[in-house]
Amino acid sequence: MSFPRQQARTRRFTLGVPRAFQISPDGGRVAFLRGRDGTDTATSLWTVDLDGTERVVADPRRIGRLDEDLPPEERARRERLRETGGGIVAYSVDEAFARAVFTLSGRLYTVGLGGGGDPRELPAAAPVIDPVISPRGDAVAYVSGGAIHVLDLDSGADRVVAEPDGPDVTWGLAEFIAAEEMGRYRGMWWAPDGSALLAARVDDAPVTRWHISDPANPEAAAQVVAYPAAGTANADVRLAVLPLAGGGPAAPTWVEWDRAALPYLASAGWRTAPQDRPAEPVLVVQSRDQRTLRLLGADPGTGRTRLLAEETHDAWVEVPSGVPAATEGGAAVWIGVRDGQRRLIVGDAPVTPSDLYVRAVGDVDGDTVLFTASRDPVEIDLWSFHPADGLRRLTEPGGVHAGRLRGGTLVVQRRSLDSSEVDTRVRRGGEQAAVVGSFAERPELPDFSVTLLRAGERELRTAVLLPSWHEPGSRRLPVLMDPYGGPHAQRVLAARGAHLTSQWFAEQGFAVVVADGRGSPGRDPEWEYALHGDLAGPPLEDQVAALHATAERVADLDLERVAIRGWSFGGYLAALAVLRRPDVFHAAVAGAPVTDWRLYDTHYTERYLGMPQREEAAYRDSSLLADAGALSRPLMLIHGLADDNVVFAHSQRLSSALLAAGRPHTVLPLSGITHMPTEESTAENLLLLQVEFLRSALGLTPAAAPGRLGGRQPPYRAWR
Repeated sequence: MSFPRQQARTRRFTLGVPRAFQISPDGGRVAFLRGRDGTDTATSLWTVDLDGTERVVADPRRIGRLDEDLPPEERARRERLRETGGGIVAYSVDEAFARAVFTLSGRLYTVGLGGGGDPRELPAAAPVIDPVISPRGDAVAYVSGGAIHVLDLDSGADRVVAEPDGPDVTWGLAEFIAAEEMGRYRGMWWAPDGSALLAARVDDAPVTRWHISDPANPEAAAQVVAYPAAGTANADVRLAVLPLAGGGPAAPTWVEWDRAALPYLASAGWRTAPQDRPAEPVLVVQSRDQRTLRLLGADPGTGRTRLLAEETHDAWVEVPSGVPAATEGGAAVWIGVRDGQRRLIVGDAPVTPSDLYVRAVGDVDGDTVLFTASRDPVEIDLWSFHPADGLRRLTEPGGVHAGRLRGGTLVVQRRSLDSSEVDTRVRRGGEQAAVVGSFAERPELPDFSVTLLRAGERELRTAVLLPSWHEPGSRRLPVLMDPYGGPHAQRVLAARGAHLTSQWFAEQGFAVVVADGRGSPGRDPEWEYALHGDLAGPPLEDQVAALHATAERVADLDLERVAIRGWSFGGYLAALAVLRRPDVFHAAVAGAPVTDWRLYDTHYTERYLGMPQREEAAYRDSSLLADAGALSRPLMLIHGLADDNVVFAHSQRLSSALLAAGRPHTVLPLSGITHMPTEESTAENLLLLQVEFLRSALGLTPAAAPGRLGGRQPPYRAWR
């Protein structure tokens, strides 16, 4: 089997990898999701004991739900989550770890986690979206038809506690902007005692309607989506406490804050207060220009709020991940910028040093805070803080780590450059208690190494991948730059699995260079702020600098034959490269590129470029459309017609501008494909077609006809 086919079948080798861990209060059991093998899309719910005994708790095959008949709201939710699997893709457990709830094909199920007993379907109003079990395990809240239902798990009684009061209103779900850009995927949260729900009401009426159609299926009506493009109206989002005593709809207590000044609801939840004080709702809100972020506490009885913390900056304030939270002793847990670095704050003081970049809070177990952080951006480690023990690094250097902590039990998941496998271990008392196996397939690639560099004066984190068959000094290799290159994401990590596709391209005869420039996370906020007002200049400058600095250290790079490929922001950067620096880049493949930032969403775009009504120059200078007449190099545009994130209009408008300028180019439209091409034959052939395009564009031909492209190919020569 070729690598492209294998990667498509395995959903980029994610199938069979254990994930979504939750731990019992006593730390004695761990629940997780995993397929039965590396191509199993029917993900099951499992548990593992500290002695390593694993048990399948719920298997979609046994339940008989493999049809994946998903409601549109669930499909949209998965698109925002970049969820490519199937079966049980999410679950919710009660505080005691006795019950779990999940959905299959829009139907609601529950299962006991203590052993014995099969999953049973609950009499819920289908289709069921995003069910959340109550802390006491006696009820489940879910969304159906835009209304919040609460179902009693013992009696089966189902009642609506909040229902839409308008045609564009939904309750209990995250709006597009929250899920796509803020990392908030939920719209309702149980009070710790189960007496109330904190719920978001979203009114999409102000949002502009876009119509996404598929020309390959003219009989199908266009999909109408509420898309808040830069400079246009967002959804109106409110927050209410819904008391659940009694029957019928709940009388909402509206949480009041200055929504005109701070319209974005970035996160919400409940904070358990120390001593005998009741829990209170907490929420993080942000201004439209994103220069102010406030943490508010709310009175659940009156809805009045008070300020708990505030962050401001002249560029923007990043929405922190995993907070707000609080320790058992009542100390607030927060992430904020202090002395020029993102630091963990417990109580009123930062507890991490200024050379440690805090990425996210994972869990708070008693008074112990688990978080991820980096000293070098290519590595991500697990750390803990406890008032008595101080800071502790919990993982060995040289990898990318994630984890969960509860009841004194720590789950550590490690990815490294030594192997493409994901290593998952359960620790108790500092000792290994169990290993959770991964069933992911081994990539059909020869053994390879990744060279990590600090390129140029900015020390750009750069990965270099060469063909496994290449002998240093034997020939000069054409170069393929393979970046994302923009904010919020990294490609250069100390994890072999992050470089599999790049290595496959290397096996086709390229020296592949992957560079993370300014804007990428893991260094310090000023590094990220460098993109403020300009999404084109710094990213492109850094790719050029990384290429030239790498060529000085790796002698076999042929700078007369340089191509660039990328997806999403990487697609934008690839097209930008051949339009503005044809002296450096000789061909490009741009997948799902943003070509005109006026067509991209509010929260992302305005963070960097401001409002288009006021910052016309920034939008003009960051757009590709005015550069169309300058195209002198081969360019392939790839775009899914069903993409509701970077809509097809981006590629269509650039193609039209290129046509008007008389510039030849290639467009590959993908019928029925969203921002994530997961359909097997499409995902496979996309890689094959890109290689053939790049070969032709750079004048390369195989030294021997390879047939269907697999993992390893013979060397290439250039037509001169």
